[in-house]
Amino acid sequence: MQRLNINDTLNRILKKWLSACSVFFKIMIPVSLLVKILEETGLMHYVGYLLSPLMQPLGLPGEMGLVWGVTMLSNIYGGLLTLSSLQLDGAMTVAQVTTLTSLMLFAHTFLIEIPICVKAGCKFLPIFLIRFVSGYLFALITAQICMRFSLCTSTVSMMEFTQTSSSWLEWGIGEVKKYITIALVVLSLVVLLEILERIGFLRFLEKVLSPVVGFIGISPKVVPITIIGMTLGLAYGGGLIVAESKEKPIAKRDIFLSLAFLSLFHSIIEDHLLMIGIGANAFFVFVLRFVFSILAMFVIKYLYDNIDKLTSRFKKSLRSR
Repeated sequence: MQRLNINDTLNRILKKWLSACSVFFKIMIPVSLLVKILEETGLMHYVGYLLSPLMQPLGLPGEMGLVWGVTMLSNIYGGLLTLSSLQLDGAMTVAQVTTLTSLMLFAHTFLIEIPICVKAGCKFLPIFLIRFVSGYLFALITAQICMRFSLCTSTVSMMEFTQTSSSWLEWGIGEVKKYITIALVVLSLVVLLEILERIGFLRFLEKVLSPVVGFIGISPKVVPITIIGMTLGLAYGGGLIVAESKEKPIAKRDIFLSLAFLSLFHSIIEDHLLMIGIGANAFFVFVLRFVFSILAMFVIKYLYDNIDKLTSRFKKSLRSR
């Protein structure tokens, strides 16, 4: 009987691991190839040109549109590499760096993270709008606060990020190493969740955090995975939600609200320390962003629960005209 339980546990872990990894790699491999082609052909720059008009209200040079565009299509490190390669007229202030990094923290790695959210059961447009609009709105609030109260006016010596050109073979080897690392991380997370469930810690965590997360709409059932997403990243949280939903039912509302919150506030260790390290103000990018994310969740929860009523009212108002 004990051997049977061990076999069942190992089979369940293997099934979850393969399910989560398949979500990652089915999306990451073609997207990585697409991003490499965009970089090699120079097409990545055109996205930046489209975004440059949005930079002026934020008090940023138009070139920062390119940085944000690369960040959304590739990742935060790609955006920082682009930033370090730009020839800017004068140094950036802490306020400008904080505003730019706010954009990057909210909206990055769209081509991988949003499809993972879609795979988990969300629709593309809501998740995209949550990240893009919230990112721009928070950056605008940050810029206006800094300008109105003359905050963060000191200049920043930007970190140097070196980017060595690599052949397609070197790039491919690097990608394989990255995928192996991701697979090992996912396996460790699946095993950790299994252990925590066996010892009853997940049930304890649900009871403790239920009052805290309930008011922003997140179900206690997805709290452990949400915490993983907050610490390690949205992709990991989304991938694990897909794997968990195949084993036990998770309501669409719980999935959406969990991923909506992770879209606003995730990877709180690596990403935030990186941005603070290059000169961003810690209070704005961490504390104020967390408060903004909680407030945004109230709005998102209300819209999700009342979308049918709001749509009906909107249609009636159009007809009355």
